[in-house]
Amino acid sequence: MTWLATLKRREDCRFDILALGEVMLRLDPGEERIHTTRQFRVWEGGGEYNVARGLRRCFGLKTAVVTALVDNPVGRLVEDLMLQGGVALDYLRWLPYDGVGRRARVGLNFTERGFGLRPALGCSDRGHSAVSQLKKGDIDWETIFARDGVRWFHCGGIFAALGRETPEVITEAMTWARRCGTIISYDLNYRPSLWRDIGGQERAREVNRALAPLVDVMLGNEEDFTAALGFSVEGQDEHLSQVSAEVFEKMIREVAAAYPNLKAVGTTLRLARTATFNDWGAIVQAGGEFYRAPLRPDLEIMDRVGGGDSFAAGLIYGFLSGKTPQEAVEYGAAHGALAMTTPGDTSMARLEEVEKVISSQGARIER
Repeated sequence: MTWLATLKRREDCRFDILALGEVMLRLDPGEERIHTTRQFRVWEGGGEYNVARGLRRCFGLKTAVVTALVDNPVGRLVEDLMLQGGVALDYLRWLPYDGVGRRARVGLNFTERGFGLRPALGCSDRGHSAVSQLKKGDIDWETIFARDGVRWFHCGGIFAALGRETPEVITEAMTWARRCGTIISYDLNYRPSLWRDIGGQERAREVNRALAPLVDVMLGNEEDFTAALGFSVEGQDEHLSQVSAEVFEKMIREVAAAYPNLKAVGTTLRLARTATFNDWGAIVQAGGEFYRAPLRPDLEIMDRVGGGDSFAAGLIYGFLSGKTPQEAVEYGAAHGALAMTTPGDTSMARLEEVEKVISSQGARIER
């Protein structure tokens, strides 16, 4: 596609992709529940970071993250987890610890996986976190984009909602990225709980509509496009049928028409029949054409958190590696599906596993 020809050369850039966002400590009760468990397993995770980590661990790209942590043992634990994930921490900003976390702290995310009729449940404890306090001018974007070089920049609506000044940080980063020829993707990732106390849905739409003209690749699901941008999905039924997929395409056309700067728009299609079985698919519009990943009915879910982020990672990998839009959406959908078969926010898949899913090979044991 024409716009893919504008991608900066890998040899001219220090990083293939840079993500901007919060990295939290996820506390996972496993098969138990948050309010009854007596032990948690810990992971690192965050909507924007998960994309960079998936592109590093599954797809082998050079990735980095701009984030902030408090310099205490909990912050160092998150750092240690990120080091295992392989995402470069050159742009990690450390804030001093005041002894109790009054001024800044590490965000916590308690998440139980759900099972059958009991849906997954998340409880965030992330107020006043270090990264939510980033301000315009705190990050040297000129060095990152003009000197070091980045092919692709990724951010999203989660970081936009964390602080009153984080939308300005995103705008500053996107402005530098566009100036330096870096492709920009943005995942709307609407979370009502994050916007509730700072203006709600009205504020979410104000922020996201202001950022949309700076974006090249817009991502989200039907709730994201409706709640965060105000586009309708009238006619959507309870099943992800051919008809409903066409309804999604109509909505995507409206998004692309409203923001002609968008080079691609992608959405995941999910019907949660139960917490354990979901129908899963994806649609991408690029160059005015639609491309669909095959719908996977009754996909068995272990942990649904991070499925959308892993879709984004697979899609971005497809675009960065010069694959066709059809191939890119299939990489995204397959990677997202695999990410939901393992615990934690981040992908544990390998590239060969993603390609095996794409080619529709079975799940026989490999010896």
